[in-house]
Amino acid sequence: MATRTDAPTRREQILKEAARLFAERGFHGVGVDEIGAAVGISGPGLYRHFAGKDAMLAELLVGISGQLLTGAKRRLAEVDGGGAEQVLDSLIEGHIDFALDDRPLITLHDRELDRLRDSDRKMVRQLQRQYVELWVGVVREVYPGLGEPAARSAVHSVFGLLNSTPHLGRAGSLPGRGATAELLHRMARGAFAAA
Repeated sequence: MATRTDAPTRREQILKEAARLFAERGFHGVGVDEIGAAVGISGPGLYRHFAGKDAMLAELLVGISGQLLTGAKRRLAEVDGGGAEQVLDSLIEGHIDFALDDRPLITLHDRELDRLRDSDRKMVRQLQRQYVELWVGVVREVYPGLGEPAARSAVHSVFGLLNSTPHLGRAGSLPGRGATAELLHRMARGAFAAA
């Protein structure tokens, strides 16, 4: 989802490796020494950047929820005046980028959300609700005959479809990124049309 071209910071490197390791082996299956080794520092050296594994998990899950919402708002602003169809396509493209580029975070969310402190989990849920409601508004513009509950169900169904990418096989085993993104986009639009 990131569009920056400069090198990631040490903190970003740690988060990326923590996400990968947590997704592969579970939160409790990974120690700080392993995360540190993955980025070339000692385990205790991580504490210069994070209070501990819990803080990493919170930053990963709250962070991606915030990034999705911010990205969706940006896409709405960029397509302003372009029509609801174009806005919906842009939202779908943004979520596909997340689903293909941040597969470990999807796995992490599915498995480890309950490990967050209550306040962090509530923040994730709040950001996710705002993200869903943004989509619901756009979907109802494109499909005006669709009631709010049906639109919300359709949005959650499309998220389920797009967020299934970790279960499609290893990243290298998928067809090319462009072909996979195009297929997911067609399937998402088809799901909305079927609603």
